[in-house]
Amino acid sequence: MVLLRTFIAALLLLWLPDLYIYRMYLAGRSRRCRWGYWVPSAALLAGLAVYMAGPDTWRATFGTYLVVVFCIAIPKVLFLLADLPLRLFCRWGLCTARTRCLTALSVATLGLGYLIYGAVRGKEDFRIREVTFTSPALPDAFDGYRLVQLSDLHIGGWKGNEAAVRRAVDLCNGLRPDAIVFTGDLVNSRATELDGFMPLLAGLHAPDGVFSVLGNHDYGTYARWPSAREQQANLDSLKQRERQMGWDLLLNDHRILRRGTDSLVIAGVENSGRPPFPDRGDLPRALQGTENAFCILLSHDPTHWRREVLPQSTVPLMLAGHTHDMQISLFGYSASRWFYPEHRGLYLEDGRGLYVNIGLGYALLPLRIGAWPEITLITLKKQQPLKTQ
Repeated sequence: MVLLRTFIAALLLLWLPDLYIYRMYLAGRSRRCRWGYWVPSAALLAGLAVYMAGPDTWRATFGTYLVVVFCIAIPKVLFLLADLPLRLFCRWGLCTARTRCLTALSVATLGLGYLIYGAVRGKEDFRIREVTFTSPALPDAFDGYRLVQLSDLHIGGWKGNEAAVRRAVDLCNGLRPDAIVFTGDLVNSRATELDGFMPLLAGLHAPDGVFSVLGNHDYGTYARWPSAREQQANLDSLKQRERQMGWDLLLNDHRILRRGTDSLVIAGVENSGRPPFPDRGDLPRALQGTENAFCILLSHDPTHWRREVLPQSTVPLMLAGHTHDMQISLFGYSASRWFYPEHRGLYLEDGRGLYVNIGLGYALLPLRIGAWPEITLITLKKQQPLKTQ
């Protein structure tokens, strides 16, 4: 079904601009020119049909195919969007046909360049975002406490680029956090994706430890398994590997960090999402015994905040991931806001907060534009009471 929807979208994305360009610029050309123009689009659609009919293993390269589609289709769309209004200006005598064509070509070329950058460099253009969360409930001993949040590593996408993962680990450690948290989607589907990366990820260090939760991809639901037993064995292997790396995997559980007589709780739930995403989170179980403590909740899906965390708990701060901000954000706008009211950054409601990290890796599409891979440094600050005169 996903591939069928992709086929229909690709058909519209490729052929509608092609029809416009053909009609406006190629109708009077030679037969060889006219027929040759359709070859790239026809080849891409044929390739998509091959993916639809092929085995599951072929889909490992499907993201690369989509990048090629984007690099051919998006410049044509941009050409169309620039050419249409300029054609009106030409009718009004405000520009020439040559100026119109050159301007539209320039817009298309810039778009192509941006896409190529996003595919070649953008997906590893790591950005550190510094955020301060202030609360009057924060214990005094944890004023200034520093957390590094990572999310959505999708480690299988980094195969052959271990140097980038090593650089990300070094960036995290260089921030000298008190604790590091990972909010899910360590793999795309299979625990074996971690082969070769475990020593690198084990290099993440913080005095209070590295804490993690599972995301929707970690349950292996995006792969075809011979049996439910093998899918469960894959999940068990992933859990074991995280622990072998020294990560403290929180499965509807919590840990208490102490500074003298003060304490801070880091709690984590399994993935809690709407269908088709797994819903295995058990918030009451994760928070049991923490009623009077300052708690930071790790939960992969940001929709969990409004569905359950805000109405059914007193958790002051939740950290999530999942959205990737759709990996494309132009002028601060991303289509992810159509699906997730809280899709990127810090959100506050009645003094309680949610931070959505847009992820370090990528899913399906090996490309990031605007929504650069993120490492978040969160500093907790004690809100002091207002002085009365």
